[in-house]
Amino acid sequence: QVQLVESGGGLVQAGGSLRLSCSASGRTFSSYGMGWFRQAPGKEREFVARIGYLGDLEYYADSVKGRFTISRDNAKNTLYLQMNSLKPEDTAVYYCAAKWTVVPTTPLGMDYWGKGALVTVSS
Repeated sequence: QVQLVESGGGLVQAGGSLRLSCSASGRTFSSYGMGWFRQAPGKEREFVARIGYLGDLEYYADSVKGRFTISRDNAKNTLYLQMNSLKPEDTAVYYCAAKWTVVPTTPLGMDYWGKGALVTVSS
């Protein structure tokens, strides 16, 4: 069992930066692939980024590539998403999620989800 809690969301102006954190409970965080997903108002949840259980195998959606960086600290049971050069279209609720194997690029099949953190980017 893994429980996930996101933090670090908020309001930022376009061009600014935010760092999201996802704190995980349980002793097996380091065994899970982790991902960030987001859901904008009126839209479906979409893939943002994923990282392997060793901190490798990073992969990003084209819409955030070069602006967002996913990382993890297994000693702290924490996943991060550094978001730079934010755009109004990045406004969404951001979710972290865990999967025992490779994280897919769709929300389907994830094992555990956090409750989300709201990121609002003003123009």
